[in-house]
Amino acid sequence: MIRIVIADDHHVVRRGLLFFLNTQKDIEIVGEAKNGKEAVDLAEALKPDVILMDLVMPEMDGIEATKQIMERNIPSKVLILTSFSDQDHVIPAIRAGATGYQLKDVEPDQLIESIRAVHRGESQLHTKVTSHVMSHFAKGVSRNLHEELTKRELEVLAEIAKGKSNKEIASSLFITEKTVKTHVSNILTKLEVADRTQAALYAVKHGIA
Repeated sequence: MIRIVIADDHHVVRRGLLFFLNTQKDIEIVGEAKNGKEAVDLAEALKPDVILMDLVMPEMDGIEATKQIMERNIPSKVLILTSFSDQDHVIPAIRAGATGYQLKDVEPDQLIESIRAVHRGESQLHTKVTSHVMSHFAKGVSRNLHEELTKRELEVLAEIAKGKSNKEIASSLFITEKTVKTHVSNILTKLEVADRTQAALYAVKHGIA
């Protein structure tokens, strides 16, 4: 079962999502939040697999909530579900740590597939926002951000580009998984990318593999 928390300040939206998602045999709604603060609290208490996160909410917006969830190392994936497709919303959400970004006009079946993909750890972006992410990524590439990486971080990045897990990287470089996790976090921050896939693409682009 994929355990989900719905975070949206509109009661009607939460009810609609709850009704629809409950028709899926592999999905269970474990909580609802009407603002970002509640979303963070529920994430910490329930540790759901996926959080459907609206962006514009009272008390704390979805971007800040996503950032706090990532900073607290809560093992939940965040799938943004919003009406905003502009770069000013998309890029901050991805940089905050969201695994996916969908718009509220998405087809119901596509939303389900996005939830399942995000649960598997795959990035899922609505077609309307993909160009923003690629444009931002391209700007990052041109700045040679990898020059900020330490020698060890470059070694870890090369291993990421080979598709290795943290455990496999730890074994290859004779360091602990915890150390690898720290290096990976630093790499994503310095390269200004959202996940390992984007880091791997960056590495291949620059011949760091």
